[in-house]
Amino acid sequence: MKRTIRLRGLSPAPFKGQTWEAEDLLRIGRLGPLEVVLDDNSVSRNHAEIRYTERGWRLRDLGSTNGTRLNGVRLSAGSWPLRVRDIIQFGEVALAVEVIQEKTGETDNNTSEEMRVEAATLSSWEEALEGLAFDSHRCPRAGEQLLALLRAGHHLVNIEKEEELLNSILHDAVSVLDAQRGAIVLAEGPENKLKLKALATGRDEPRAVIAGRDGASGRFPFSQSLANRCFNSGESILCHRVEEDPELAMSKSISEGSMSSVLCVLLRTPRKRLGVLHLDRSPWQKPFNMDDLHLADALAANVSAGIECAQLVKKQRDLFLDTITILAQAVEMRDEYTGGHTLRVSTYAVLLAQELDMSPQEVELIRIGTPLHDIGKIGIDDAILRKPERLTPEEFEIMKTHTVKGAEILATVPDLQPIIPIVRSHHERWDGKGYPDGLGGEAISPLARVVALADAFDAMTSNRSYRKGRPPAAAFAEIEKQRGQQFDPTFAAAFLGMKETILKEMKVQVTKLTPSPRVRISSLR
Repeated sequence: MKRTIRLRGLSPAPFKGQTWEAEDLLRIGRLGPLEVVLDDNSVSRNHAEIRYTERGWRLRDLGSTNGTRLNGVRLSAGSWPLRVRDIIQFGEVALAVEVIQEKTGETDNNTSEEMRVEAATLSSWEEALEGLAFDSHRCPRAGEQLLALLRAGHHLVNIEKEEELLNSILHDAVSVLDAQRGAIVLAEGPENKLKLKALATGRDEPRAVIAGRDGASGRFPFSQSLANRCFNSGESILCHRVEEDPELAMSKSISEGSMSSVLCVLLRTPRKRLGVLHLDRSPWQKPFNMDDLHLADALAANVSAGIECAQLVKKQRDLFLDTITILAQAVEMRDEYTGGHTLRVSTYAVLLAQELDMSPQEVELIRIGTPLHDIGKIGIDDAILRKPERLTPEEFEIMKTHTVKGAEILATVPDLQPIIPIVRSHHERWDGKGYPDGLGGEAISPLARVVALADAFDAMTSNRSYRKGRPPAAAFAEIEKQRGQQFDPTFAAAFLGMKETILKEMKVQVTKLTPSPRVRISSLR
């Protein structure tokens, strides 16, 4: 029988009952020509794809705005296995996997929900690493297991963001250990409190999660008591039944979480304990064994150094973003009429970049660069920058130099070179009548074109000493009028398509910006 997959629409009404079938590939999005066209505003133009691989049918999100969810869990980077009865959500459109040509594993009839600790391993980091090549019987690992460990090492080299790294590691762990569900919890704060950082589901995750009965609503993604025991004792744990363990018998996550077998393995480096990798199987699966425990422990030891490095990189990045924010606020504090401008423009710009399906790298550059788009105003005299009346033509020419001054400031920092186009070109126009270089059309950086729209909208809707801000409707009308003149017509159309999102965000920003005393920074004059 030839391989095939068939999806059936569940909701909303226009898609209910529709079916889509393929032998190799299903591309999903809002516009054709795609195999699955979902004409719904919550679906991105190229939203996701389902492809047959050597490992079976796999689902991959293509950087969509509203995300792709598999059985209620939003997918991160990578491809994810599909099974019959899985529920896939593309934005707000839900489809079910109705038919799939894939052999399923045998089930186990043991449905007891009570567990106890069957085994534990208190191995050092170095000893656990020996598990990379050999199992608990000192036999070479099977190819699939070794491949999973090698992939984990690949993730450490090629993925920088902590969130993506954790999700990739967890995806491989759930897959190779055939878990129904997996979680990574990491220690945070001075008290080392364990916090959920990543969650993934395997083939046997109960369908109850689809209805939203996860977490506090009745479906527990991991056992807090087991995770704490593992972390505090410094040993990796294998659990089956709990009738002989009063502490575990009282755990709601076990009694109500459909867990019949659990692995809790310690994430650690020679320097510190980082957290816990938690994997569980349902009553319909075979329970974990000692080989599974040693494999999971080896995997945890293999990836822990990368997790620790990713945490350090994240701390460094957060500090960098805080520094950028402080610089932007220093500029705003010199001009009493631009309070909150940077935050609003940054928010609108990121939303627009995501609506345009820009790459994650471009979105990140906009996230970093937009707060600094007016940094050059540090070099503008207060007599002009803080003038309550409209500027004279001569004064406006001086004000326009803030774009060049800002670019010159960033040019002294090599790591900020990629965002210079935002700072220099956010006042360029599509028709070539902008400044400072008179660029036009595609010659203007896409990053700058995005920020130009966000900057102009906020300028129009903000109050100035010499005029009152326009209502949002008037600002949207002006953007429509300037399509193809001041603004990139495609970007302007996307911005106008986000009216409701922008209006909601404006209300959020109003609540965030509480009045505060103005501080005069005379040293920056």
